[in-house]
Amino acid sequence: MIESQTLTVTEMKCGGCESNIKGKLSAISGVISVAASAKNNEISIEYNNELVDIDTIKATIIAAGFGV
Repeated sequence: MIESQTLTVTEMKCGGCESNIKGKLSAISGVISVAASAKNNEISIEYNNELVDIDTIKATIIAAGFGV
């Protein structure tokens, strides 16, 4: 089933940070789309929860050096 979530992400300060997070998350099987806003400290993500869970998404953000 397709789900959408908006997560607060800390330490995201610029467009480079946005690109970094979007690239890491987009590489995960099951992630459909990612939008990131450093200004709002948020990411919006659409994913297939049969292929990936929110804990994996959060762990990927943390592994990239950001807080969630």
